[in-house]
Parts: sequence; structure tokens; C-alpha cells
Amino acid sequence: MRFKLGVLLAAGVTLVSVLMAPVGGGIAAAAPAASPTGAGVVPLDHGWVATIVDNFGFNEPIVVPSPAFDSGPTAVGGTTAANVLSGSMTGAHGTYHVQVALPVGQTFVLGRSYTSFGDSASIEVTWPGGGCEGDSGSGEASFTVNQLARSVGGPATTYAVQFLCYSPVALVEGAIAFNILPTTVGQGYYTFGSDGSINGFGNDNYLAYLGSLIATPLNQPIVGMATTPDGRGYWLVAADGGLFAFGDAKFYGSMGATRLNQPIVGMSATGDGQGYWMVASDGGIFAFGDAVFHGSMGGKPLNDPIVGMTPSPGGGYRMVASDGGIFAFGGAAFYGSMGDKPLNQPIVGMTASHDGKGYWMVASDGGIFSFGDAGYYGSAGAIPLNQPIVGMAATSDGAGYWLVASDGGVFAYGDAPFFGSLGGFEYSNVAGIAT
Repeated sequence: MRFKLGVLLAAGVTLVSVLMAPVGGGIAAAAPAASPTGAGVVPLDHGWVATIVDNFGFNEPIVVPSPAFDSGPTAVGGTTAANVLSGSMTGAHGTYHVQVALPVGQTFVLGRSYTSFGDSASIEVTWPGGGCEGDSGSGEASFTVNQLARSVGGPATTYAVQFLCYSPVALVEGAIAFNILPTTVGQGYYTFGSDGSINGFGNDNYLAYLGSLIATPLNQPIVGMATTPDGRGYWLVAADGGLFAFGDAKFYGSMGATRLNQPIVGMSATGDGQGYWMVASDGGIFAFGDAVFHGSMGGKPLNDPIVGMTPSPGGGYRMVASDGGIFAFGGAAFYGSMGDKPLNQPIVGMTASHDGKGYWMVASDGGIFSFGDAGYYGSAGAIPLNQPIVGMAATSDGAGYWLVASDGGVFAYGDAPFFGSLGGFEYSNVAGIAT
């Protein structure tokens, strides 16, 4: 469950956010290569903490010591090692202790979302000078166990949990990860919010443990996301061109301190992950790192604003306007567009096929338009939607794709598996999806 921070803070609720959760989003980057798993890969004992208490906030990487099983909170009743997970995260601002628990007789099911009201789940989080308890009696709680292994009757050997605790005095959102291995990228997806929040679903949940901007004051909302080729990092970009790098994603520069003619609307990474482009709504392109500038639509008349871009394997890129017009640069082939055709709703994003010899675009009503070797696998165009579609991403083999709505609802087509979504959770503010 995700709450919109502005609503809570406006209501005077104290917020503490401790997060190490998988996540996603963005106007899709090039399909990343599979990351290694198994022997020789360094496990992840990493997280981050973002805290707002009485209008004070911070966001920092933290170290995660070995989490251990222990007795559960009294509100849950008797507990055993099978239904309690706990761990501590230590950073510059002190140590945070997190514990999630289920009622006696229940054991954790990987990937299932537990809630305090539906499952009598419980969360306790303590930090220097404060705490939050969410259970069926005094608050609200939700958590998902992403990875878990333990010795017989002993401590956890692998442990990854996303959680949210909402009590009368605090809200804590986050996760703990210990000794987890990177999973094969491209087998899941991330959704990201305009507030910089990230959630991960499926195998791609690894990335969300690297951090988010959930408690970071932003000058402008987040509008795009791109992942590194090895799946161990990502960038988020804001409408003012501010760039935020996590994991092994390197910062190569931004437009955050430069006055823009029009706001940034998306970004894409180069194939080797050593650079990236940003695109503005007037078609202006800004290149950083090894990303080459091949031209733009900046300064040229457009019938409608640019809403997204996607890279080409040859180093070029394409951008799409809200009327479905396509503009290709740097050797990126043009396979067609919707620019001269009537649309029921405007285009909101695009993504390329796995070999770059085709692309899809998606409209806010979920309508899909495919070109080149991009196959058509279905759409949400004829389905009543609670909220409009805001983005799409393709599977690594190009035989499927996901759509995401602004309420976090995810729609899967072709060979794209459905791993879950934020659909139906109050105050979701999803801005995009990425793999």
C-alpha cells in the first residue's frame, strides 16, 4: 500500500519512511542484458532510509546487518520463527529496527501482499526517538516478503521485505534486504511515482532496494526512469532536468540548474549504460556521458508536444508526440506513425522492440499502436479504466509488454507476466513503468 505524502502531511501526520523496496518505472530504456546470478555474485546487504518527522527529512544509504528471527510484538500474540522476520538497519542518523509478523499458524508466502485488516499482519518499526506500530488494533500495515531462506530453526540466510506502517503518530514505508542476489533483469517491472517513489514487481525487484526519492524535496515531479544494462542501478529524471542516480548508475550531468524552454518529459539510457538522453516537451534533446546528440525538434514547430522517447541499438533515438507523430534521429529508422490519423485519446509513451526494428506507442485510454517488427498483443483501449494509462514497457524478447495507469494498475500482454501492481491502493501517483 502507498499513501500520497502530500495528503498525509497536509493533514498533520508525522511521516517516517524507511525504504529498501524494489521498484520501477519510466519511459522504457533499451532492454538490459541479463545480470549474473549464483556463485561469484556479491550479495546485497544494502538499503536506504528516508525520514520525515515534524517537517524534518533525510534520505541516506544504510548498512543492513544480518537480520534475525525473534519474538513478535505482543499485539500479534504468540510467534515462532516461521511467522516473524526482524532486522536492524544502521545509518548516520541511528539504528532502525523493523519487525513484521503474522498470526500464529501462518507462514510467509513469497510475493503475497499482507495487510493488517485482511490478514492481521503486524509491523513494528523503532528508530532513535520514535516508532510506529501497525496492526489490526491501532494502525494499518502492509508488507510483502520478496525473498526468504533460513537455516532450520535458525536465523534468516536470505531476507527481503517491503513494508508500510501507518499509525496515529507516524507512517513508515520501506524494506529490509539481507544477503539477496541480483535476479535476472527484464523478468519483471518497476513503477515509479511523480514523488520519486519506486516499487518493483517480479524478479526486477532487486533494483528498488538501492533507493528512492520518496522523502526528498523535489523542485519538480519525476517524469522518467531508465535502468543500467546490468540491472544494478537506475536513474530518475525530474521535469526540470534534475537527474538522480542510484546503485551503479553514474551521474553524468543534468539540466537541473539550467533554464529550459519546456519541461523534460522522459529519458533513455545508452546501450552500455554510460550515458543518457533527456527529452523536453518541445523536442529538445540533452545528451550526457557517451550519449551522442544526433539532432532534435527543439526550435521546430510541432503540432503537439513530445511525450516520450526510446533509444535505437545503433545509437540513435526516436521521440513521439501526443498526436502520435514520430521523429527519428541518428540512424534510427522510421517505421510509421499515428501523426495524421485520428486518435480517441492522446499518446502518452512509447517503447522499442528488442532489436530496435520496431516500436509501440500507447494512448492514455490504453490503445496500442505497433510499427515495424513490434507485434500487437492486445490493448486496454476497449476496457473501462479507473485512471488513464501513463506509460508502457516491453519484455526483453519483445514478445509482450506492460501498460501502467496513474493509479498503479498494470496490464500485461503477450509473454509479459503479471507480477502485481499498486492498482486499488489509495493515493497512488504512478508516473511510468520500466524494466
